[in-house]
Amino acid sequence: MLKHRGFPGRMPGTDFQFTIRRPNPKGVTPLTRRERFRDRKNVDKRVDLMFMQALWEHFGDQPFERGNLDAGRLSWLFGREVIPAEDPFDPESYEALLVIDEAVARASFPEAFD
Repeated sequence: MLKHRGFPGRMPGTDFQFTIRRPNPKGVTPLTRRERFRDRKNVDKRVDLMFMQALWEHFGDQPFERGNLDAGRLSWLFGREVIPAEDPFDPESYEALLVIDEAVARASFPEAFD
């Protein structure tokens, strides 16, 4: 599992994690598309924004390996702002390649690109 050096481990001042420390011994947690409903808490929206901003600052528009990025946090963006960069895509692989869909991400999180 690739560890993304320099990527923030969590949202500052909270317990919302962005990365994991080691591979899951029970198997890789698959990436799934999670629905973001309008009534989500403001803190959850803020965490999504901060995570998107960290992804953009670290990877930009280039494909990146899933590596040690937290599957739960990534799943909130997966299928919309973050999409597979390879076909076939294995959602249960730490080596899976992803890419930011810049147009969708800018529409969803304009503040992340300021």
